[in-house]
Amino acid sequence: MSGREERFRALHRDTYADLLRFVERRVPEGEAEDIVSTVYLTAWRRFADMPSDARPWLFAVARNTMANGARGWLRRRALDVRLAAREPLDTEDNTAAAATRIDLDRAWRSLTAADREVLALVAFDGLTTEQAATVLGCRRTTYAMRLTRARQRLRAALDGPAAPTPAITRTEALKERSWTQA
Repeated sequence: MSGREERFRALHRDTYADLLRFVERRVPEGEAEDIVSTVYLTAWRRFADMPSDARPWLFAVARNTMANGARGWLRRRALDVRLAAREPLDTEDNTAAAATRIDLDRAWRSLTAADREVLALVAFDGLTTEQAATVLGCRRTTYAMRLTRARQRLRAALDGPAAPTPAITRTEALKERSWTQA
């Protein structure tokens, strides 16, 4: 063991109990040992800067550590107060909104992948009809027709009882496959 380690162990042995009592009188129960650990960590890191009479220096480090913790707590508390004042508590019943989201999710999943893509380009990605047509590699009028049909199928799925997967004729399937694979 080095001389530094021996001196530090002696310092810890001689001051730990008094330092712990000092901190326990000032902070809530359970926090004192963490603060004292931080003090000794600081002492180890700054061992060369410590005065020969280290006891008052350790108490000052403990006091500063507690002050930093208190300032942090006050900042968090002030933020809590600002947030509480800014946003009113939401106490309304959101059951209907949740049911609507469930119905929409069910209807969305009942659509074909092509219909979901056509709708998503406008609804989720925020593209214009012209931009969405470019993404899909078709004319704007073709895209507009696909969008109208996809909206109708989504509306029917929302209004229908179980919203089964929409039936597609062979011609529609060939057309959808050709533009989705492009």
